Amino acid sequence: MEDPTQVRQPNPSLYNSRIIKAYLHLVRKKYPDIQFSELMAHAGMTPYEVEDQGHWFTQEQVDRFHGELVRKTGNMQLAREAGLHAAFPESIGAIGYYVYSLANPRRYFAMIEQAFGNLSRSVDYKVRPITPGKVEITVTPKFSVREKLHHCEHRKGFFEAMFNIFGNRVINIEHPECLARGDSVCRYIITCNRSAFDYFRTARNYVFGIFGLAGVLSFFLLSTTAALSLFSGLLVLMAATGVVSHRLARNNLAAAMRNLQESGEQLVGQIEINYNNTQVTREIGQVVNRYTNLENALDSIVRILETRLDYDRGMIMVSNTEKNRLRFAAGFGHVQNQSRFLKNIEFQLDNPHSRGVFVLSFHEQKPFLINDLNDIEGSLSERSLEFARQLGALSFICCPIICDNESLGVLAVDNMRSKRKLLNSDMSLLMGVSHMIGISIRHTQHIEARENQLKSVLKVMISSIDARDPVTKGHSEFVAEYASGICDEMGIDKDYQEAVRVAALLHDYGKIGIPDSLLKKRDRLTPAEYEQIKSHAEKTFEILKQMNFEGNLEPVPEIAGAHHERINGTGYPRGLTEKEIPLGAKIIAVADYFEALTANRYYHRPIPPEQAMRQLEKFAGTLFDVRVVEAFIRYYENKNPGYQQHEFRRDRDIHAVSSRN
Repeated sequence: MEDPTQVRQPNPSLYNSRIIKAYLHLVRKKYPDIQFSELMAHAGMTPYEVEDQGHWFTQEQVDRFHGELVRKTGNMQLAREAGLHAAFPESIGAIGYYVYSLANPRRYFAMIEQAFGNLSRSVDYKVRPITPGKVEITVTPKFSVREKLHHCEHRKGFFEAMFNIFGNRVINIEHPECLARGDSVCRYIITCNRSAFDYFRTARNYVFGIFGLAGVLSFFLLSTTAALSLFSGLLVLMAATGVVSHRLARNNLAAAMRNLQESGEQLVGQIEINYNNTQVTREIGQVVNRYTNLENALDSIVRILETRLDYDRGMIMVSNTEKNRLRFAAGFGHVQNQSRFLKNIEFQLDNPHSRGVFVLSFHEQKPFLINDLNDIEGSLSERSLEFARQLGALSFICCPIICDNESLGVLAVDNMRSKRKLLNSDMSLLMGVSHMIGISIRHTQHIEARENQLKSVLKVMISSIDARDPVTKGHSEFVAEYASGICDEMGIDKDYQEAVRVAALLHDYGKIGIPDSLLKKRDRLTPAEYEQIKSHAEKTFEILKQMNFEGNLEPVPEIAGAHHERINGTGYPRGLTEKEIPLGAKIIAVADYFEALTANRYYHRPIPPEQAMRQLEKFAGTLFDVRVVEAFIRYYENKNPGYQQHEFRRDRDIHAVSSRN
């Protein structure tokens, strides 16, 4: 698509790299001794710019390139010949070639404006059909652009070459007005002539008619013998004409099929590339909603990049919170020693004298494409050079990762095995990818910040409970640990497991409203005092539901408030039965009961784990869920092998004294 701003610049980029590539295609065939590197260096071009179909050159660059090439070859018709080579699939693109190959000449004339618009921003094309096989093309310069004769000759060659797609038809080009001669426009009158096959096919039809008529008349004008001889000869001539016509038709068809096959194969390859590029954006977008942890999100993203994009290696580096360090976060394609090196490397972002590409990309928020590290060796710091040497990198692309105009890190890729040149189109693609990565990083950072804030709140809340009584200090942490172990054994998903863990940490928070005289009482509680103790479960629910837990933590208040419910309906505060009790509450009930039995309390001494296990087994199916009890026993035995050998006491009714927890 044309970019009008390009032609308003002092030295605008006007000519697509495919024009130069057509020249190089010709030079390789006719002048193999010419050094391409010297030729492109003279014009201020690089090989990867020429290979990149998304790159545009200035008129000065194209003029210098053409002038030097003519000087080296001595061929004044080089522009016309290069135009003839411009209709190869690698010049006009696989998709364009495929479409043109399916069109007829008349349809092709209607498409020519788009074709040339994809190659040049310097002029406008206007096509006017005259007859089915004849058109007028008017080329008008944009703004102050002054094209030279070689631009015009190149166009003529391209017009002629495009008709190769239609079965090697030849054309006649009239050029009554020319910009290079001082006219205001270039005007071309193009006539599409019939091919040799078309002429032969017409002649064949006439021959068949004449021979058929002559054969019939011969029976009336000649003797029978002479008529049969003449008729036989005419049949032989008609058969020969048919064979030649068929052969020409077959040759035309074969040429068209070769064109279709070549362009079709390239089209399939381009479609696959476009599909993968689209999938990258879609799949990274899914990562944004799937992961809440930055490390997991970035690991998933680099796997997508490795699978979908055509790069041998890649890495994501992320800045720290203070924005003074850039550290490796995730990558793919690196061997073991390179991975170790990357995990220990970091770049300073607060050094005003740093000349590293990563640092510049981060601060200036612009991408860099380096196809030969030797070209910029003198402008890099020794540390950056050492980094490149350790990785064995010669060429790479580095893009800033930005979100809300803030730099968050850099994305870098390179090719070591495939040796495929990196192009500006690669850089454009990666800039879009890096934007999606920036959104993912910011999303997970926000979530992690909220989680850290929640952890701080939890820590304060737990500390407020522990501060009231050193005897029960740490109770909630042990219950949370046991509950997490049960969840692992039961295969509960991580989101719900986190809700259970948080609920376990806060399950006794309602006790903040219970007087110390009751919580620390060593004697048996009166019925009224026991009812007051039991109210802590409801208080826990009422307090926690005001905290507005969201997402996977939404069930926390309900789970924590029901941890004293029992599956036979004898629990509190609401007397729920088995199917009414949340699974998380059943898990915390077992964990809380075991921890209370095996820990020191004002009203009882701790008992050994084996005895506590027997109590759990005793009440499994009546007070506690059988599956939860079995999962806890498996977890505890795996974590504490040989615990059954500890000595224990059987000096009181454990269930009765532990009901206060």
